[in-house]
Amino acid sequence: MSGGSLRSVPEQHQGWRVCDEAGNGEETVERFRRIRPDVIVLDFEMPEMNGLDAARVIARLSPETPILMVKLYSSKQLFKEARKVGIRGTCAKTDINCVVDAVGALLREETYFPN
Repeated sequence: MSGGSLRSVPEQHQGWRVCDEAGNGEETVERFRRIRPDVIVLDFEMPEMNGLDAARVIARLSPETPILMVKLYSSKQLFKEARKVGIRGTCAKTDINCVVDAVGALLREETYFPN
């Protein structure tokens, strides 16, 4: 749903479709309320409300919706916080294979937390 250049990644995968995109965390939450996608890809670095805060709100609204959070640089602390708020996967947004693998795992109702 958010992440700008990330849109092309799922669009290239057969059977996947990007249903919407948002420019900031608040917009992501508002669009989620209308669309209810199968999986959400959030960029941690978003204006107005970061990805962690947006995920926290979405997880309260719909705990069954899998959320993947991507970040330029990840850390163990971020992974720990992500799990606490209900995010089911994290990876570096620069690693296209990681994003594809993670979305696939979340759609199979698995989690994805590399290293």
